[in-house]
Amino acid sequence: MLRARFYFAVISAASILSVAPLSAQSGTSVTGTVVDSKGEFVTHAKIAVHSPDNKITRSTVSDEAGRFLISNVPVGTYILDADAPGFATTHEASVTVDAGKVTTMNVTLRIGNLEQMVEVQADASNSIAAQQAPMDARLDARSARTEITSHFIENYTSPAADNTEMIFFAPGTFSVNSNGSGLGDSKSFFRGFSDGNYDITFDGIPYEDTNSPTHHSWAFFPAPFIGSIDFDRSPGTASTVGPTPFGGSINMLSKTLRQNPDIIGSVSYGTWNTILSDFQVNSGPLGANKKTHFLADFNHLTSDGFQTFNGQMRSAGDVKVEYRFNDEKILTGYSGVGMLDTNTPNIKGPTRAQYQAQYNYLLQNTDPTRADYSAYNYYHIPSDFEYVGFVMPLGKGWHLDTKQYTYSYYNQQNYASTPKTGVISAANCLPVGSQNCGTDKLNSYRKYGDITTVSQVSKYGIFRTGLWYEWATTSRHQIPQNPVTKADTVVPNFNEFFITNSYQPFAEYEWHPTLKLTVTGGAKFSRYTFDLKQLSDNGGAVGTLPAGQAAVYHYATFNTVLPSADVNYRFRENWSAYAQFGTGSLIPPSSVFDVPNVVGGVLVNPVTVLPKQTKAFTYQAGSVLKLRRLTLDGDFYYVLFGNGYTASPDPNAAGANEYQSSGNSTTKGFEGEANVSLTHGLLLYLNGTVGSARYTSQTILTGTTSGNKYYINPNNGNAVASTPGNTETWGLTYNAHNVDFGWFTKRIGPMWNDNKATVALKYTDGTTSAPTSITANQVIPVDAFTTSNLFMNYNVHQIPHFGASKLRLSLNNLFNAQGITGLTAANAGTTFTPAAGDTLTLLPGRSVTLSFQLGLTRRE
Repeated sequence: MLRARFYFAVISAASILSVAPLSAQSGTSVTGTVVDSKGEFVTHAKIAVHSPDNKITRSTVSDEAGRFLISNVPVGTYILDADAPGFATTHEASVTVDAGKVTTMNVTLRIGNLEQMVEVQADASNSIAAQQAPMDARLDARSARTEITSHFIENYTSPAADNTEMIFFAPGTFSVNSNGSGLGDSKSFFRGFSDGNYDITFDGIPYEDTNSPTHHSWAFFPAPFIGSIDFDRSPGTASTVGPTPFGGSINMLSKTLRQNPDIIGSVSYGTWNTILSDFQVNSGPLGANKKTHFLADFNHLTSDGFQTFNGQMRSAGDVKVEYRFNDEKILTGYSGVGMLDTNTPNIKGPTRAQYQAQYNYLLQNTDPTRADYSAYNYYHIPSDFEYVGFVMPLGKGWHLDTKQYTYSYYNQQNYASTPKTGVISAANCLPVGSQNCGTDKLNSYRKYGDITTVSQVSKYGIFRTGLWYEWATTSRHQIPQNPVTKADTVVPNFNEFFITNSYQPFAEYEWHPTLKLTVTGGAKFSRYTFDLKQLSDNGGAVGTLPAGQAAVYHYATFNTVLPSADVNYRFRENWSAYAQFGTGSLIPPSSVFDVPNVVGGVLVNPVTVLPKQTKAFTYQAGSVLKLRRLTLDGDFYYVLFGNGYTASPDPNAAGANEYQSSGNSTTKGFEGEANVSLTHGLLLYLNGTVGSARYTSQTILTGTTSGNKYYINPNNGNAVASTPGNTETWGLTYNAHNVDFGWFTKRIGPMWNDNKATVALKYTDGTTSAPTSITANQVIPVDAFTTSNLFMNYNVHQIPHFGASKLRLSLNNLFNAQGITGLTAANAGTTFTPAAGDTLTLLPGRSVTLSFQLGLTRRE
């Protein structure tokens, strides 16, 4: 009790000193006032200043008049962070403290919006562990979130890494790029969700394919474009927009515009002849009024890849421009473009027979009669992504945040297949289309969208309302092709064009009943429309249409209301807890329309009654604690997800189709994360998860033209694919004396993969279906695997004007671990027996990359 009273007396004395008049100040200090967008004082805001290397840290809180004072700050340049519940963290990059002078820095906090572009950084607390943490949670979190800092990306990932590798060591997450770091199209898995069941955003803008909401890590946003990542493993709030945030959101953020001008060039050379060159210019504030600022980057990558003849070449560049009318009224423009060319085949892994002969086998260049001949398999993918953002106060506490955007994806793929008659040859591939020798495949789209949020701050809390709208046009085809001559057949496997509209108006209120409690509730209305045109084909989708009928048309609309609610409570300044309820939905993919449209030479339209969009319901609760040398966060989650549908011909009604769902699944588990500051500059990072994802529907509804029926679910109780029962991560980092060292190891527990099977389904009315193709769950076992990465960096801070220079050494898969991480069986069935034709996903071999970065800087 005496110790508690002593601490209370010390804190009280510090509070009195913090509001003392400036005339009583002495020595070097930083002072100022914290206000909101209306100019009203913000009390109890956390203010912290720290040196760029986090060796010097000072912090305080604002008083009842919004004032703050941080004393005894050594001479130098610092970063100032200001944070308060309901507001976005404000980040001032260059705060100069001179000897014997008082530095005044007034701070305006902007409204905190989960989709607002903010710099991810250490929480403005007095926790050394939080300031050193490579990954951490926030005290104001209302859901399970992990912040991947810019320091982690720049020092503890490979220079060529993509976004899936940047979040790989976060709790419960895994991905595998079998061709090496950043050298393929990899996917992330977490909480039983595969790609297509979560959102990925860039500066708050969701991006995904149009036929299904999946993503391509190799086509958009290479490593030099990404500043930091806010990884939210929750549906978010009503203002979290996008097609599928119910599984979570990987929120990538562009790089921060640095106050001091610099030019940075780097060259990286690594295993498999991987070369990455990057050139970046940061202007600093320009013009007489210092209102304009830009950051531009160009990078070029070439690599032979780990897998044989799976070469990669990518050129990309981006520019971000900001014009500040004042601190509250800001115009931002961004453009990023890329060009990707690869020798990747359609089948991304070797067969078991090839794997047993050569671990890294994928393609060959000596035998043109085989489908794995490298000249027959390649991608050409140009892409671009642009937006204009504008934020400004509207008066009386109202605030506008709006972004208009467009992006494009043009995936031209050519690949070969082994014909049934044997080998690829003139005799076997002519006439084109008579044998499945090759395919000309296109998936292209252009999107235009708008995200606008209008917010109002009052003494009771923050009201937000707005709209996400997106329009997209898509062209897709697959056409049989002679891989030798590149000649296409006239009749395609499918050829379709469609236009989609996405609308999500939302409203939510963030109520602050007390200084410690924040309660948020809201809802969004989600509406999607499909306008689809499908041309006559060879039976791959709609079939051969009658003479005079060039195409078949479909139109579909999906509507739903998605409520959400959460609460955050601060027990103390360094300890918070939260609980959340969220909902989400998933519309059927465009493939539900790929059913025969002609029966007996007569055109029919079997897709008259569409399956409803599936729903997801998430419940989770967690806590975040930040002590001086220890941070802890953990959460429990429970997700009920109605999985998607597929369409297939109805065996009981000619020309009709039936829809089959894989049934509901339940995902539940625990995630924990910790940072331990061991000694000066040395930190231990830990996380672990335990969970399960299983199908829980005893019966499944099948909708047919002859009426609705329920069949007994053969997968009830089985595990969802690619869901490890547990994961563990440990990392050790050292940041001192110009050295950044990091060692991270992750173990992915055992899991299951699915298989195709043909079974007779048993209906609840006692009848049995004809043999029906289904996805059989929990068939193929996948063993646990472990991978380790090691990073060593030397920063050249001491040489004038070269402070941004460094040497980087990256070792991925340090111990050259080998193993099968995924498998597609050659033979269908509800049981699995290894076969020579199984297609495997493998860990890539060890890679070593050495990077030299030369940075020229000018101090203002």
